[in-house]
Amino acid sequence: MKTNHALALSFVASALMLAGCVSDPNRVTITNPHQPGPAVGQTIGAGVGAVVGNVAGGAVGIVEGAAGAARKPFDSTRRVVRVWHNETTPDGRIVQVPEDIEVDAYGRPLRK
Repeated sequence: MKTNHALALSFVASALMLAGCVSDPNRVTITNPHQPGPAVGQTIGAGVGAVVGNVAGGAVGIVEGAAGAARKPFDSTRRVVRVWHNETTPDGRIVQVPEDIEVDAYGRPLRK
């Protein structure tokens, strides 16, 4: 029972410390924000909003990561590196000829 009281007291204390960071002193409200009821309500609302926002952000991050991992095997992007080398024609001219080498995502040549 004492643990629950200590946990509740620490939650209220941390919520009260964060109250000054999230309130806007220029915002006009119907209630007086300096009274205990509205001040505690705004503090708890800000705390709950922060927790819910972080949980939602974490869930979205997990889903995006899973989607990226599931999409990776189906990536058909071709990466080609073009290398030029000189060749001499039968009549003695020197021309540059391109050679395309397919590479993986790290730039290593793929063997065929």
